[in-house]
Amino acid sequence: MNVRTMATNGLIAAVYIAVTAFIQPFGFTNIQFRVSEMLNHLVVFRRTYAVGIVLGVFFANLFFSPIVAYDLVFGVGQSVLALLITIVSMRYIKNVWARMAVNTLSFTVTMGLIALELKLALGFPFWLTWLTTAIGEFVVMALGAPIMYAVGRRLAPELFNSAHQGR
Repeated sequence: MNVRTMATNGLIAAVYIAVTAFIQPFGFTNIQFRVSEMLNHLVVFRRTYAVGIVLGVFFANLFFSPIVAYDLVFGVGQSVLALLITIVSMRYIKNVWARMAVNTLSFTVTMGLIALELKLALGFPFWLTWLTTAIGEFVVMALGAPIMYAVGRRLAPELFNSAHQGR
């Protein structure tokens, strides 16, 4: 990993942590609108950005989670799993919007791990918790996609030629 990529990953992690801190009351437990999750879309532009995202999730959970031990396992694990699904799918999907759609669905579906975490740690009902956390994740990821698309145009302009846009 080169210096620029390491620095960018450090910035991604720092932004993730700062945004999570700012919205802390809405980023944990069974109803979540963790706005920082929109940064997950950065992996669509460069898979190496997964490092910054995972570090951001790890430290945000370490510093702010009311159930730290669970969140370090389940929260980080959910992010790693969803990012890996997206990275693998990128081998076959070249269109940036399609990648973002897969990424959004990947993170939404894998919220089942967060529901399991909250069931084990706090006794929340699994299915209802999966539904509420998945809805929050979907909303954040879907609304964040256009913002991250604009950011991605600056980070990875080579992805925005006609071959990758399906034109």
